[in-house]
Amino acid sequence: MSEMSALLLNNLGLVIALLLLIIGWIFGRRSERKHLQELNLHEQSLAHVILTSERFAVQNYASESLLVVGNVVVAQDRFKMVAATILSLFGKNLTVYESLLERARREAIVRLKRQAAAAGFHYVTGVRLEVSNIGAHDPSGSAVEVIAYGTAVHLR
Repeated sequence: MSEMSALLLNNLGLVIALLLLIIGWIFGRRSERKHLQELNLHEQSLAHVILTSERFAVQNYASESLLVVGNVVVAQDRFKMVAATILSLFGKNLTVYESLLERARREAIVRLKRQAAAAGFHYVTGVRLEVSNIGAHDPSGSAVEVIAYGTAVHLR
């Protein structure tokens, strides 16, 4: 009976671990989808704010300017980190990290546009993006920070 209970306990631990992994995957995917839907709505509502990476094109035509910044830190869920680790062993394209970077970039730009629009600006020039990895060597997880910045201007 003790062998049977030990076997049952070993399998129970495996079943619980698998169940937690599946639950994490479901909730992580749901959270990511919700974030993408929110980003679509925010991007549509801020479509009137025009961005350009050119720094000096409108300098002579600007009557007023303001530095605007949008930053975000987005963490990767554990399930995707495990999947990325496995895929990296085979030299595969790590789309799980690509989606993380895309969401972070889009969110930073939405925040930059929101700040410009709140100040009454509709044009942002010299837009730059900075990306940094946070917690790359931390066993508790990995996150990415994206900062978008530029100069909001009123055109004469």
